[in-house]
Amino acid sequence: MRRLLIAALSLAGFLVGADAALADKRVAFVVGNGAYKNVPALPNPAGDAKAIAKLLRGVGFEVVEGANLTRDKMTEKLLDFGKKAEGADVALFFYAGHGIAVNGVNYLLPVDADLKSEMDVKLGAAINVDLTLEQTMADAKVKLVLLDACRDNPFAAKIRSAKATRSVSVESGLAEMKSGEGTLIAFATGPGQTALDGESGTNSPFTRALLANIASPGVEIQQAMTRVRAQVNEETNKGQLPWGHTNLIGSVYLNPAASPSTDSAVAETAAPAGTASEVELEFWRSIKDSSKVEELNAYLTKYPNGTFKPIALARVAALQDGPSTTTRNLATGSAIDPATFSDEATQVTEDQLGLGRNQRRDVQRRLTGLGFDVKASGRFDDATRAVIERWQAARGYPKSGYLNALQHKALLSEIVAARVASGDNADDEPSHASRRHGGGGGVRYHYRAGGGGPGAFFGGMMGGLFRH
Repeated sequence: MRRLLIAALSLAGFLVGADAALADKRVAFVVGNGAYKNVPALPNPAGDAKAIAKLLRGVGFEVVEGANLTRDKMTEKLLDFGKKAEGADVALFFYAGHGIAVNGVNYLLPVDADLKSEMDVKLGAAINVDLTLEQTMADAKVKLVLLDACRDNPFAAKIRSAKATRSVSVESGLAEMKSGEGTLIAFATGPGQTALDGESGTNSPFTRALLANIASPGVEIQQAMTRVRAQVNEETNKGQLPWGHTNLIGSVYLNPAASPSTDSAVAETAAPAGTASEVELEFWRSIKDSSKVEELNAYLTKYPNGTFKPIALARVAALQDGPSTTTRNLATGSAIDPATFSDEATQVTEDQLGLGRNQRRDVQRRLTGLGFDVKASGRFDDATRAVIERWQAARGYPKSGYLNALQHKALLSEIVAARVASGDNADDEPSHASRRHGGGGGVRYHYRAGGGGPGAFFGGMMGGLFRH
């Protein structure tokens, strides 16, 4: 059984844990170009790269580093990085400086770039991002691409005015990119937008947020990038919002000091009461969609007080009563799409919901009403992420701390206990209040299922990057 459980963990995705850190092969390419010869210089990219390189070395990366590189020097560094990244567990690509988009293709600019036409761009005066990543990082298990290059295109006017390229599309900032399997891509701001370089002698807002978050002990990289987005958005007064796209297939920790161990079978007994250990979670995921009673009973035998015991018992009872095609929400009895129990939520799926501050506050209040206490701040901070994970674990959903459309819908379908002041007239909303009973101190409770629309009890319209 132990071997089967550990094998299940290995299939779950790439997890960088404390015990595995010494064995990981981690390689990074870190370059900052600011001392441009043919356009005004940028004051901070070299310093940005130096700070990122130091941070990455501190968490076990071998860093190929450079600053203010010409086309030839940049090519040398890329060749070196490509060789060292072969077979890497994690390959990270960081670039700060000028980057441009021409006809939807992104290019990075060496300091000696002098672009007068589209031909100059395509014939090698600039570095094609897609081709570069494909050639240098294709063999790595996990690929992290961080581009602080969404500044104004200093060559745009020249390229557009060139006789042979007057119809060429020359965009501001960078063009949108799609990540392949095992890849995370992040821009300093959204596609087609421009990012701030920051005050001279400091770091750019994006790099400053990366330095503050991506190597935090025990913080998973997608959660770290959520913090990066929030920090940049706040520091720039909502003038700049980093963008991302990810297809990571497991949890990645740049600083595994406090992250879950891959040897979870050993750590199983140390799991907090009421939460699922990594091994239990993987065991449950492997059988939660099973139609075989014996497999569900195997979970109950292994974990007689397990986190998913109620769901397993209900599933066994349903199977023994006969085949059923409907999964029921234990809190309401309403039908729940079976995919809710298998589709993992990520930053991308949550971003796609488009939840505003009031809607996030509504989610937090609903969680509190269900017994998962959290402050209704309207921000999904670390405390909220931890509570969402607890709710997901208790319901048998993949535990990530993020929401997707199915899980959000399931949350809205649960019956929520909400405190209201005694002066409120609950009967004004008969469509929402299903029952009331008295509470001490002049407080009574509504129990409501569902939500959404301007009349919803918690005042939010329930709706629906890193867009993954």
